[in-house]
Amino acid sequence: QVQLVESGGGLVQAGESLTLSCAASGNIFGIAAMGWYRQAPGKQRELVATMTNGGTINYADSVKGRITISRNNAKNTVYLQMNSLKPEDTAVYYCWTYIPLGTYWGRGTQLTVSS
Repeated sequence: QVQLVESGGGLVQAGESLTLSCAASGNIFGIAAMGWYRQAPGKQRELVATMTNGGTINYADSVKGRITISRNNAKNTVYLQMNSLKPEDTAVYYCWTYIPLGTYWGRGTQLTVSS
């Protein structure tokens, strides 16, 4: 089993910055990629950013230039630095990882951006 635990969500005002963290534990040998998805009320879950072990990064168009994903492989942790937050960034943010055994999700952390 793989456990992903997110932290760092909360309530912020538009224009502010926030960093989310996600720590992976358990049977995590061979992590190939980690990243973040989000789901706003009434919408489908969507990709925010992912990063492979090789350093390949993929960002959603809606967050390019405002969000930076990074990883600490020694700590099996992935971070999401978010700047210039907008009300439309309000969502539950889910940590995601892909290993040879499969795909795993965290329980999510709520981010609310007030206008």
